[in-house]
Amino acid sequence: MSFVLVEKPRPQIALVTLNRPERMNAMAFDVMVPLRETLEAVAADNEVRVVVLTGAGHGFCSGADLQHAGRVPGVEGLTKTSVARRSMELLNNVMLTLRRMHQPVISAINGAAIGGGFCLAVGTDIRIASEDAYFRAAGINNGLTSAELGISYLLPRAIGATRAYEIMLTGRDVDATEAERIGLVTRVVPADKLLESCYDTAEQIIRWSRVGTELTKRMLWSGLEAGSFESHMQHEGTAQLYVRLTTENFDEAIRARKDRRPPVFED
Repeated sequence: MSFVLVEKPRPQIALVTLNRPERMNAMAFDVMVPLRETLEAVAADNEVRVVVLTGAGHGFCSGADLQHAGRVPGVEGLTKTSVARRSMELLNNVMLTLRRMHQPVISAINGAAIGGGFCLAVGTDIRIASEDAYFRAAGINNGLTSAELGISYLLPRAIGATRAYEIMLTGRDVDATEAERIGLVTRVVPADKLLESCYDTAEQIIRWSRVGTELTKRMLWSGLEAGSFESHMQHEGTAQLYVRLTTENFDEAIRARKDRRPPVFED
């Protein structure tokens, strides 16, 4: 049985599905290792312009598997301390892979996004939820810390510091309605419309040039870490000049607007 599935439901769109529904797609290492490998392979597939990430069954991802964590590769002969560090690096690399992918990643959050699953959702570029979705920073509920896999960095930037602190310190559930209200997800749709809504959003992105969408994703992520407003504007300006001066995209956009037709960007 494959724990990660890849399909191409529409042209230039890849659907990546965590496929362990009986465990609500829990983050066992047997799932996370193939997920990272799959994301890396999809990132290298130049026929794919947008990626949709979801979970099989009724859950998006329930976080750490508390019963069967799976096997951590490449740790033979290491002490518990080193195994723990390697294990965390493996999970961290999944989050970093999402960020480094050329393609924008849309998460189709179809149910519970708990603990590491919450982190996984927040690590995607666009989040669309079904009415059944809910989020929980569960580490605090288990006597641990809710800060894991970058969520204490990403969540305050997504919804504001005060809301993030309250959600992560109380460990309470955030349902789909609240998630939309506070900006954690872009919108909430009926469960049977979730994937179609994600595909429609993907097609809106695909209309534009590859270099334009890829650089916009990079600039947005870079802006989260910018040391200053001015330095980031310089970074943005370089990216804008790069596309403007090395492609005919801008000229094609003007021509298409004049001809009342969709632009055909060849980068």
